[in-house]
Amino acid sequence: MGAGASPLLGLPAAVAAEGIDSGVVAHYGNPLGEQRLLASGTALAQVARGVVTVSGPDRLSWLDSLTSQSIARLAPGESAESLLLDPQGRVEHDIRIVDDGVTAWLILERPQTAALAAFLSRMRFMLRVEIADVSDQHAVIGSLDADLARRILGDDVIVSWQDPWRTGSIGGVSYARAAAEHPGADWTWSETVVPVGALDRLAAAVIGAEVRVAGSLAVDALRIAAWRPRLGVDTDERTIPHELDWLRSAVHLSKGCYRGQETVAKVHNLGRPPRRIVMLDLDGSEGIVVPAGAPVLALRQGEQVEAGAITSSAIHYELGPIALAVIRRAVDPDEILTVVADGASIAARQEIIVPADAGPAVTDIPRLPRLGRPA
Repeated sequence: MGAGASPLLGLPAAVAAEGIDSGVVAHYGNPLGEQRLLASGTALAQVARGVVTVSGPDRLSWLDSLTSQSIARLAPGESAESLLLDPQGRVEHDIRIVDDGVTAWLILERPQTAALAAFLSRMRFMLRVEIADVSDQHAVIGSLDADLARRILGDDVIVSWQDPWRTGSIGGVSYARAAAEHPGADWTWSETVVPVGALDRLAAAVIGAEVRVAGSLAVDALRIAAWRPRLGVDTDERTIPHELDWLRSAVHLSKGCYRGQETVAKVHNLGRPPRRIVMLDLDGSEGIVVPAGAPVLALRQGEQVEAGAITSSAIHYELGPIALAVIRRAVDPDEILTVVADGASIAARQEIIVPADAGPAVTDIPRLPRLGRPA
């Protein structure tokens, strides 16, 4: 998003978002109705994203060598998601990538943009790449209809990124074992990069009744229902991809080396993630809004002990109060958990995303003989 205030904040009933979504609209007076519009593919939503461009003939092979996804042969117009990990395999950046044949467009959570651009600039060495943080010149528009932004904004559309969460990526794996279809199957989410001036034209189209708009609260509710993790919301400084089922869309398990790959391979092949993400169906009878960070309690030997925390929550237009939480792996998957918020205890039923027994993929590990003993 550009440096100035978004023109969409000047629309009737617009309420500004706070926190990670600061700078865009939280809602236009009817968050549940806005969810319905988004879900039907008839609304657009400005999202709080930044944009970094990487140009030059070495751009894709270079990004491939640094991040978790196989993108060296990304075709023009093709979308991918990749993670930049630290050396211990913890998630630092979530990068949405679409290449136009000349430039790779990286779409990021807005607070992360400057840090990623600085890191990439330090890693250039002698390669033929040019990095630019162009967030102040561009805005990002999301929708569950990939063509809606282009129909409304036409030639203002620069590139559109299609979220691979719906189907998963080639070379990845999903730990989720949904009894029916994975809820992400309906998450046909796209993010479209436009010049900031296109926001004035979008605001005019809304006033002229050409299109409807939704706020960040509506986007987040549908995201939670799709089990879709978000950097800076569902992550902390310890998060590894396995805990959030991020191997589904953002990790290629058989590509070449990259930073943090050893942890990714070890946990997937030989170990288990120490924590796991779940969706919680919350008892809404108290009418309490559950904030991020609210403790999640489980029973242990007859006493309630802290098992994890809420990472994001919403009132869904069909499902009611729901949340994502990251909890200890060993918590009983069948247990009804308790969320503590505003001094009240709220019952929460788990919907398993990452199972407690996720991994290891390699089960026939030969036992080595101890020294001094015959094999």
